[in-house]
Amino acid sequence: MELIPAIDLLGGKVVRLQRGRYDQVTIYSERPVEQARVFYDAGARRLHVVDLDGARDGMPRNIAVIEAILRTVPVRIQVGGGIRDELIAKRWLTAGVERVVLGTAAVKDPVFVKKLCAEHPGSVVVAVDERDGEVAVEGWLQGSGRSARDLAREVDGWGVGAILHTVIARDGTREGPDVDATLALQGEVSATVIASGGIGELAHIRTLAERGVRAAVCGRALLSGAFSVPEAFAAAGMQS
Repeated sequence: MELIPAIDLLGGKVVRLQRGRYDQVTIYSERPVEQARVFYDAGARRLHVVDLDGARDGMPRNIAVIEAILRTVPVRIQVGGGIRDELIAKRWLTAGVERVVLGTAAVKDPVFVKKLCAEHPGSVVVAVDERDGEVAVEGWLQGSGRSARDLAREVDGWGVGAILHTVIARDGTREGPDVDATLALQGEVSATVIASGGIGELAHIRTLAERGVRAAVCGRALLSGAFSVPEAFAAAGMQS
């Protein structure tokens, strides 16, 4: 299983939210470029970077920070948050981002996302952010009326590079991922489903890997020092 360290940005700082709530913020670093370097030096070769301001506001807000990471840390990056149109998506891809992560746009502007998938094969990750079975949009602040299962099946037909599946109730809690939900979604699609939300200990990573989850994102547990990147990679069956 691929384990991808995550860096969430809010106001230029590395943070984690509790269950996606902007009023429950923990700050881990005021130097996100240094945090990216720490992950890279520990063996990470891909990072998941989220512009939380952008996700909430509908347009990128931490551009300078992410561009600084791209310039100074030789790591592959998938970026999400506030990517709602073709201009922004292509700007990131031109800047050197490996993959762009789109959530709200996949629900509200599927024609654009489908076109982007066709023009940039493997470079689009669709975020299926699930709250009680319903896909949440606009930085998880609104419901969409779409089920996670139906959206995943639809975007799978577009040729997405991966589907990022976040169980919002578990996100940032370290209570353990919803393995059953991720595997159920994986059973519906051919694209790799990336599990997100709830990893708090090495046993959680081992369980994900042993049960056949293909990839997972981990943020708070790594940032808080619950375990190291090499330990996480070993639990996932990866080589650091």
